[in-house]
Order: sequence, then structure tokens, then C-alpha cells
Amino acid sequence: MIKGLDGVTIGSKNATELANFYKDKVGIKIKEEFQMGENLNAFEMDAGEGSSVMIIDMPDYADKASEDSRVWLTFEVENIEKSTEEIDGKGVKKVRDTFHIEGYGYVTTYSDPDGNSFQIAQVRGGEEDHNEHDHDHEEGHDH
Repeated sequence: MIKGLDGVTIGSKNATELANFYKDKVGIKIKEEFQMGENLNAFEMDAGEGSSVMIIDMPDYADKASEDSRVWLTFEVENIEKSTEEIDGKGVKKVRDTFHIEGYGYVTTYSDPDGNSFQIAQVRGGEEDHNEHDHDHEEGHDH
């Protein structure tokens, strides 16, 4: 049966632009760039151990996602405040300020140039580092 999630594929009208956004603005390295069929670019992004994020040209797609929060990616970070500050400093559109999810950690939500939402999250024990900070407290997972 299912062993785990191998990866996520994002179709984009301009995969090169979107891959460069994630590389330059979010700090996710491009692992590999290759051609699919004739004249279609594909990028494998370095999403960490065990999974991949692929960004591929889909020329028939609209320029922007019509519903930005149906599916989104969550990238784990070491330090939510430092990572949020870095991404904010690069002019990325923030959808929601950093908030707390009880039992999970801290999350900040952004939008990419195609209108897809993505999040950065500090999870797995990082909450102790934030007790002195004033964040919204919410229950449930918003990722």
C-alpha cells in the first residue's frame, strides 16, 4: 500500500519564473533542471529528505491560481522569526502573519507569483523558543 509521499508537482504557465522565485525569494535550491517533451521546462526543487517538489511548465494553465488556498506547501524551517524576516525582506506577499498551532508549532503563510499559498513552519519542539514572543494562539492545523 502507500509507503509515503514521494513528491508534489506544481504546474505553472512559467515554470522557470516560479522555480527562480522559490530559489531566490524562499531559499529552496534547484536540484535539477530538465526538459519534458518539446520545449517544456521542469525543475526539481530541494525540499529536504524523502520528498521532492517538481515545478513544470503547463502552458495551458491560467496565469494565476483561481483558488489560492485549496492546496499549499509547508516548508519546515529551523527558526520561524529569522526565516519570516528573510522572506519578508525579499518582498514576498504575506497572506497571514506568524501564528501558533497548539501541539504543532509556528506557521507563516505566503503567496507565490502564480497565486499558490505556501507556508513556512517551525515544528517539532521549537515552541519552547517562542514562549517569550506574543503570537496568536489557535487550535487546529492550518496547513
